[in-house]
Amino acid sequence: MTRLLTTVGGVGLLRPAPGTWGSAAGLLLGVFLHMAGGFWLLLAATFAMTALGYWAVAAEVGDSSDDPSEIVIDEVAGQWVALWPVSFGASMMGADIWALYPGLITAFIAFRAFDIFKPGPVGWADKQHGAFGIMADDIIAGWLAAMIVALFAVFAHLVLM
Repeated sequence: MTRLLTTVGGVGLLRPAPGTWGSAAGLLLGVFLHMAGGFWLLLAATFAMTALGYWAVAAEVGDSSDDPSEIVIDEVAGQWVALWPVSFGASMMGADIWALYPGLITAFIAFRAFDIFKPGPVGWADKQHGAFGIMADDIIAGWLAAMIVALFAVFAHLVLM
């Protein structure tokens, strides 16, 4: 069961770039969660996925410093954090989340960039052992990506409009 959870139903077994596949699955799942229940459902699901991910990853890797590439539940949780500004904005405006596709694209690209290059606190978290390190680097990458999405939204709505 933990293998199924950590690979997000086998998405983590796709090659090449399982992290990118996991993030893409996270993007789609996050959009569908938003469509089903708005920002608040996505927020609650993010916390639930993070807790479930921590438990499942801990069962899979123990205190190892390895971050197996097939484990992508962390990418899903981090991608959902990156989607928060888009989901919140769509909920507040009563807009179709697909209409905010520039924000969805920005959330995906920014999250992948932070996850791949691991600047600052993302790199620090990545060096931690066990489930904490595996989950934390992607959650932090999600927070940084969410800030980029929010800044782009402010720029797009205040400067370009």
